[in-house]
Amino acid sequence: MSTLPKVAWIGLGIMGSPMSENLVKAGYDVTGHTLERDKLDRLAAAGGTAAASVAAAVRDADVIVTMVPASPQVEAVAYGPDGILENARRGALLIDMSSITPQTSVDLAAAAKEKGIRVLDAPVSGGEAGAIEAVLSIMVGGDQADFDEAKPLFEALGKTIVRCGPHGSGQTVKAANQLIVAVNIQACAEAVVFLEKSGVDLAAALDVLGGGLAGSTVLARKKDNFLNRDFQPGFRIDLHHKDMGIVTDAARTVGAVLPVGAVVAQLVAGLRAQGDGGLDHSALLRAVERLSGAQV
Repeated sequence: MSTLPKVAWIGLGIMGSPMSENLVKAGYDVTGHTLERDKLDRLAAAGGTAAASVAAAVRDADVIVTMVPASPQVEAVAYGPDGILENARRGALLIDMSSITPQTSVDLAAAAKEKGIRVLDAPVSGGEAGAIEAVLSIMVGGDQADFDEAKPLFEALGKTIVRCGPHGSGQTVKAANQLIVAVNIQACAEAVVFLEKSGVDLAAALDVLGGGLAGSTVLARKKDNFLNRDFQPGFRIDLHHKDMGIVTDAARTVGAVLPVGAVVAQLVAGLRAQGDGGLDHSALLRAVERLSGAQV
């Protein structure tokens, strides 16, 4: 009989499915719920248990993990008669790994405390590849004792695991992460178009750039996307659009000025408006190509 905590996992999308499966591989008893039947079947095939509802998934869980697209979905699974707070046992630990507004995390922690449920906000960076390989960066907000308790679980999902401060801090750091990633992808996309129009061997150029100061995790992870124009979603433009809204709104609240971030947020919004919201965020290359006269 395993001494590991029983885990309920809510949300089995591009990130949630491989992450939950990594917990199963690490020996955790994982019960999952999502709206897509095929994702429930995938979890069951990996050794987890499918649940028909949020309430059924969380009822006997020691730890509840949510990984859903945005604040409205977190609120939908957390609140209400069929939600987590009404059906989880007192003393359970709720870990929200979605990327949402810091204020949503603060409000959720306060509401959960009234039910005797502890909360950590723990968004991640690393995309689908990082989720599959269990090398995510996990930025956490919440109490130190709860973080210490959750650390072994986090270690089955990622490599860089840091408590950043009180409730909402993880989401604030994730917002900064998404700002950096978007600006970096945009810069890489502009460089790709510049290099190609100049007649340079693009693969060779990206190799040498990746070995110098211009190198980055973004360039390493997205180089093949750029070379092959492969924009199958690892992280969708739709979600990055949501995240750029979070960071620009949060920056306004605290009085931080993000001039480059604001421009890139508009470029992401423009790409989405052109119908590319379902593509990987490396598809910012398509927007630069259009601005440079290409028909894509």
